[in-house]
Amino acid sequence: MSHPTRPMPDPTRPAELASMAAAIERAAADVALAEEPARFAAALDAGAVADVAPAGATPAGIAAEIRTGRRSPVDVTRACVERIARLDGRVRAFIAPDAEGAMARARALEADAAAGRWRGPLHGVPVAFKDLCHLAGQPTSCGTKTAEYFFAEHDCTAARRLLDAGAIGLGKLNMSELASGPFGDNAHHGDVDNPWRAGHCSGGSSSGSGAAVAAGMAWGAIGTDTGGSIRLPAACCGVVGMKPTYGRVSRAGAMALSWSLDHVGPLAPTVRDAALLLTVMAGRDPRDATSSHRPVPDYVAALGRGVAGLRIGVPEGFYFDRIDPEMAAAARAAADVLGGLGARVASVAVPDPTGLVDVANVISRSEAAAVHVRLLTERAHELQPAVRARLEVGLRIPAHDYLQAQRVRARLTRQFVEQVFGEVDVLLAPVIPEPAPALDAVKAGTVEDVVARMGRFSRLTRPINALGLPALSIPCGFSAVALPLAVQVIGRAFDESTVFRVGHAYEQATPWHRQRPPLD
Repeated sequence: MSHPTRPMPDPTRPAELASMAAAIERAAADVALAEEPARFAAALDAGAVADVAPAGATPAGIAAEIRTGRRSPVDVTRACVERIARLDGRVRAFIAPDAEGAMARARALEADAAAGRWRGPLHGVPVAFKDLCHLAGQPTSCGTKTAEYFFAEHDCTAARRLLDAGAIGLGKLNMSELASGPFGDNAHHGDVDNPWRAGHCSGGSSSGSGAAVAAGMAWGAIGTDTGGSIRLPAACCGVVGMKPTYGRVSRAGAMALSWSLDHVGPLAPTVRDAALLLTVMAGRDPRDATSSHRPVPDYVAALGRGVAGLRIGVPEGFYFDRIDPEMAAAARAAADVLGGLGARVASVAVPDPTGLVDVANVISRSEAAAVHVRLLTERAHELQPAVRARLEVGLRIPAHDYLQAQRVRARLTRQFVEQVFGEVDVLLAPVIPEPAPALDAVKAGTVEDVVARMGRFSRLTRPINALGLPALSIPCGFSAVALPLAVQVIGRAFDESTVFRVGHAYEQATPWHRQRPPLD
């Protein structure tokens, strides 16, 4: 009889990682839509894009309506449960939906509301959790064949904070196996299908998180991001995803893939909703030694300040090399919109991120192999071939190379921050090199073909994990076949407030966040 692997939730970090966290803290202290409307209208006429979402159809809006008695936690949760039952056979966003538990909690929260007992700013809002978040009484497969692959002594801190603020858990979300893959394919639980176009990838590894929010099955979700795994599904599914600064959100109680590069963050329908969720999730946690002591600001309160006078840099070279023309045009159009709102937009030279990608690959492969060594040595045959191949590389990386990669990472981070953020307040760049590709295409060929394809698809996001900087993915249009396009706003360490401001200003000036996929 096989036994579930129980990797350590918080492996000991090397001294180089502690110095890296300190370097990020120090760096923080130093511190046109001309053709898009026509294209969107054509897609709308063709039925490829659903009508504009109704007012209040966001977590922030729902929470406000519950407070005023216009909606109830039971009705809102029942609508999500029914939508999951109706749509998830097509989308496959959930591994373990929990309709019974969600409805029981909704009834309890409704009784609390009637008695004037408000749990917090998310009272009655249904959300869901990537299936690497440990919650007592619920299995955590981490996308593997083993239902109870991961165990932690305490609940995932980020998930628990949402629940303590009044959120209702709808269950566990599908994901790439062991959070190792950018496309959302999963041989054990089914590939997560893009809600906008059947047969196309949802992005990964937080694939279910992006798809569930886009499909209206959950009003918010937790994802994790080691090389882009919040931003990639957000971009592919047309929702908002925030990878916060390293240490801003506790990683305790969430399966580690690469403890030096893992970030926990929210996916949501709008920037305001992501800001609200992050405000609740963030903050010091004694169970995660890497979590920051910095106070958590009210990210929502700063949204309305606009972008007039902010310096926004558009990085040339790497971020626009070999990307789809539609993606490049949409990113440049987003920059034009922000310029029209008063931001000072200019092209900016950034250090070549190729070295950061190489360093991140050495670190992530080494740490992932250390975390999942028991599975690799005892039941490697259970893993998808590409996942196994990526993990096994880590077993062959010498300790010297790993430690050198950590040192080089710290140096490259200092160089990047000093060169770039002396010139601009944020960067604006594409998230994905092309609109969500077809699932059959990304899985075709040899294992080597698939692994190479994975690296190419995440090459625009991975450098930011090595830097540990905050990055927000926001929708910025649609392709000719009505697949979402996206840009990422990248900011200084612990300056999520400015990143959110830029995203919110752009969002309010454009229609993309109000669209929903035509699933009904």
